[in-house]
Amino acid sequence: MPTLTADRIVSAAIEVLDEEGLDGLNMRELGRRLDCASTAVYWHIKTKDELVRLAADALWTEVGLPGLDAGDWRTAAAAMATDLHAMLGRHPWLVQAFGSHLLYGPGKARHDDHLLAVYEQAGFAGADADRAAAVVFTYVLGNALGPAAQVSLTRRLGRNGQDPVQQLAGAMDQQAEIAGRFPHLRERLDQAGGYFDAPDTSFEFGLRAVLDGLRLRRDGR
Repeated sequence: MPTLTADRIVSAAIEVLDEEGLDGLNMRELGRRLDCASTAVYWHIKTKDELVRLAADALWTEVGLPGLDAGDWRTAAAAMATDLHAMLGRHPWLVQAFGSHLLYGPGKARHDDHLLAVYEQAGFAGADADRAAAVVFTYVLGNALGPAAQVSLTRRLGRNGQDPVQQLAGAMDQQAEIAGRFPHLRERLDQAGGYFDAPDTSFEFGLRAVLDGLRLRRDGR
């Protein structure tokens, strides 16, 4: 049996979190996956909060760090934002963890440091680089919130013994009935996806708009 290490525990925790969410993470399940007593985990990682922090920090290595080129800062900024969006989609529990845990560590610091460098290379000085990075980060996080909430809701309904598909379908029927009372929403109910789903290109559209605005702000326009 492989030696139990903090890295093995963190890797197993990420698997549990991806499958079961924050509420599904417990030391007993970790011990089962690692083929050890749950108490053995505590020799390496003292609390569940600490385990979530370490698991979250490990995920930041999935976001690439593109080369710095002042003449093509938008490509680097868009690449980091797109990678972050994809990472949050693979690990929806991380979106929830932002609001319930203290998240920090070398993985996140590595990402944040490079992100600031991208905007400094673009010509944003001092606090403006911080603001630019924060605007894009907040945009990405907001776009990841909907899918993450859907995963969490579906999981919760299933744990309560309800049929998630049936429950969601019923809620959408009621939502459609309410939306039909409002003219702009009523018009969209008959379109593909309609009121319930944003177009597939919404993230890219919004990211371009945000970066366009930052460029104009940098240029003083």
